[in-house]
Amino acid sequence: MTQTTSNIVMIRPANFFSNPETRASNRFQKPGQDDAAAQERARAEFDGYVAALRAAGVSVLVIDDEPQGNTPDAIFPNNWISTHPDGRVFLYPMEAPNRRRERRDSVIARIRAQYRVSELADLSAFEAEGKFLEGTGSMVFDHAHRLAYVCLSSRSHPEVLAALLLRLGYQALVFDAVDRGGAAIYHTNVMMAVGRKLAVVCLEAIQPAAARQQVHGQLQRHGKQVIDIDYTQMENFCGNVIELADAAGNAVFAMSSRAWQAFSPAQQAMFIAHGTVVHAPLDTIEHLGGGGARCMVAENFLPPRR
Repeated sequence: MTQTTSNIVMIRPANFFSNPETRASNRFQKPGQDDAAAQERARAEFDGYVAALRAAGVSVLVIDDEPQGNTPDAIFPNNWISTHPDGRVFLYPMEAPNRRRERRDSVIARIRAQYRVSELADLSAFEAEGKFLEGTGSMVFDHAHRLAYVCLSSRSHPEVLAALLLRLGYQALVFDAVDRGGAAIYHTNVMMAVGRKLAVVCLEAIQPAAARQQVHGQLQRHGKQVIDIDYTQMENFCGNVIELADAAGNAVFAMSSRAWQAFSPAQQAMFIAHGTVVHAPLDTIEHLGGGGARCMVAENFLPPRR
């Protein structure tokens, strides 16, 4: 399986606001304006990001969220769905009850209309047991090495992870990662990202030191050039980046403008040396939603219909 894709799915928000059902475990969410103005700002940010990705050669399938769906986090579809080159689609168990409504049959139907789906593997039954695994938020994949990096939290349960890994034939490197206040980081993809040649990780968040060294060493053994970010950079969503590809297979690094500006000049140069950087302002989405550029992207590895 390739590490990157030029095809992605994104959900345009219809009723975006700061989700009260996720605030307890998502310390990246901040208090702020929750009204129609916030929705309009979020939608404008979404459209600007989509336009920037398309201009860089990324193919974006945009699906509108349902206006009456009461799904404030629908803009983050990577948490409930992942796709794979053999045609499999996995659906994931979500911690917040109102996020479970994001798993819409109509979204799957839109994807099926353009891409071949061989199996729909639904793991959502684990929700009844209070066990969750929120897709490529909980897991950061190194597909070339069939490995998932996973920081433990209430949203990343080992039993669900084991069930998924068995189906995928992957292994996992599981570790604890905490914010500067000592609270578990809710999703792995806000503190690290893995691309073909580059990896971004907030090493100081990984505890204890032995685990930090294990993650760093594994990345290096797998040929990744590591961009080590600090807590301040992580809080500015520098860990929430994703490597995509253009139609020719060249690297496209997608992130928010806030994240790009928080990288040092030397770190920015590392991205530029390996591909095209795409960034767009996502301040409202990051502030109220506690997720950013990577969370908004569901990678599409499915084979297209001919």
